[in-house]
Amino acid sequence: MDFYYLPGSAPCRAVQMTAAAVGVELNLKLTDLMKGEHMKPEFLKLNPQHCVPTLVDSGFALWESRAIMCYLVEQYGKPCNNDSLYPTDPQKRAIVNQRLYFDMGTLYQRFGDYYYPQIFEGAPANEANFAKIGEALAFLDTFLEGERFVAGGNGYSLADISLYATLTTFEVAGYDFSAYVNVLRWYKSMPELIPAAETNRNWAEAARPFFDKVKH
Repeated sequence: MDFYYLPGSAPCRAVQMTAAAVGVELNLKLTDLMKGEHMKPEFLKLNPQHCVPTLVDSGFALWESRAIMCYLVEQYGKPCNNDSLYPTDPQKRAIVNQRLYFDMGTLYQRFGDYYYPQIFEGAPANEANFAKIGEALAFLDTFLEGERFVAGGNGYSLADISLYATLTTFEVAGYDFSAYVNVLRWYKSMPELIPAAETNRNWAEAARPFFDKVKH
């Protein structure tokens, strides 16, 4: 199973942790976006959107990290751990999905809206966008009120994995989220629970040089 990835990418790291959780070994294919490796014809044939992460499983190509995560659990997960990672109960699964979409469309999106224009375009810091990150973290803090896991329940889910990867990037970027006490409590508890959390942390360091030049 080929996995095209970039270590500093939170979505790539979320897939890597999911694979570890279901016991799947990935054939890692480092894809250097700065060198344009994602624009090569052979990669465009696999993924016309030319983005990472991209997974190729016996000829089946899939991209978008959260879609890949769900696929790995549904295709390879064992019944004993599936119900926590991606519950079969429609309402419990709906909450996991909501948290995944919250990560993609709100928390990670707002992080990117503030940091990435500065990193890749040399744009000035946008304080309004910075404030929106705090609002998103406040939402997450509310989700975690009285809960061990972001989607509730008794075990970590795909939502925890995805959001943990995102918050690891926050930490590497130097964003201080310690004021969000529920988020901080949850974040500190995840390394003991999520497989390959140490690899996630090590891979995330690859992005640090980009964030060192960003205003906080």
